[in-house]
Amino acid sequence: MRLSGKTIVLGVTGSIAAYKSASLCRLLVGEGADVQVIMTESATGFITPLTLSVLSKNPVQLHMISEDQTWNNHVELGIWADLLLVAPASANTMAAFASGSCDNLLQAVYLSARCPVMIAPAMDHDMFLHPSTTENLNLLKTRKHLMAGPASGALASGLTGEGRMLEPEEILDQVVEFFLANKPLRGKKILVNAGPTQEPIDPVRYITNHSSGKMGVAIAEAFYHLGAEVTLVAGPLQIPVPHFLKHVPVVTAADMLEACSEYFPSADVTILSAAVADYKPVSKADQKIKKKEEVWQLQLEKTKDVLLHLGSMKKPGQLLVGFALETENEVENARVKLEKKNLDLIVLNSLNDPGAGFAVDTNKVSLIFKDNTIKDIPLLPKSEVAREIVQSLVHLMHV
Repeated sequence: MRLSGKTIVLGVTGSIAAYKSASLCRLLVGEGADVQVIMTESATGFITPLTLSVLSKNPVQLHMISEDQTWNNHVELGIWADLLLVAPASANTMAAFASGSCDNLLQAVYLSARCPVMIAPAMDHDMFLHPSTTENLNLLKTRKHLMAGPASGALASGLTGEGRMLEPEEILDQVVEFFLANKPLRGKKILVNAGPTQEPIDPVRYITNHSSGKMGVAIAEAFYHLGAEVTLVAGPLQIPVPHFLKHVPVVTAADMLEACSEYFPSADVTILSAAVADYKPVSKADQKIKKKEEVWQLQLEKTKDVLLHLGSMKKPGQLLVGFALETENEVENARVKLEKKNLDLIVLNSLNDPGAGFAVDTNKVSLIFKDNTIKDIPLLPKSEVAREIVQSLVHLMHV
């Protein structure tokens, strides 16, 4: 989870866009953040505190003095937070922040916050363009506050224009970007391949395997969030590719070889996680093969080994990583592959481990390094396994 251990105060103000704060809160918590919601009185007219309390797993703070006469210590909240995120931020709240007003709990927390502040404006187009709003926005920018949006689009008034609050997923991306601002892989080029290949038998049938591509896509995402320039060469995937990744789609093993060979020379690190077919039909029928014979023999020939080919091309300073899916003599077979294919690291998967392998959201792997040391990664979500793999490679890169 990309926000694990991070503490975020989410300020929700009086705007029709307040309904989006529920999705935003859920996304932040889903990434591991500890979220404390503060609502203004006007915000409660658009979304209930109960909704945000359930989603944040914390009581929602509304007033300086709570209903049980307990004082909500705004200073403690301001010190506790790693980030004060105000989404939506109404024109009124932005004006209060700019002037230093302190009429509610959110404004008090803002004045006492020691953490960075991110503001997601939400208001009608004409309100956003008003000189007062422009002055307030510019003043807040001079305080080094981060601005998430606004976007242009359809507004509640029926107008179309700038002032629309960013979508929760877009705000989440900016929050993650903020926390990963110190990106050790900025300027590095990474090549990842993922998914299966499909080797055609005729226009209808093909040979493939059960690979979903989840592990490879997760690795590509993990590299991206550390600042790397990532190219994902992928066979037919069962999952969508994030919009921020450069995606090179391929189908056959020959396609995979051609694309990887093109991008490999400029890559600092290459991770080949794709399940590339080892064999393909000797020839493809031009027409659909009819069901005639009781026994149908299909002649196959070896495909060219992508990993072996790139290993022969590897230059000093490049890191090359492969995957090995084994069912017997697992470590021994993986070590042979590591040596034979000129790898720096091999990731060993086992189909013998429940919850690991194809078409599941978890994985359990062993990282085998060139010096024969082994790092075992227990059964975890593939996104977390990906981060463990990437962190090991960051260490090898000495960055």
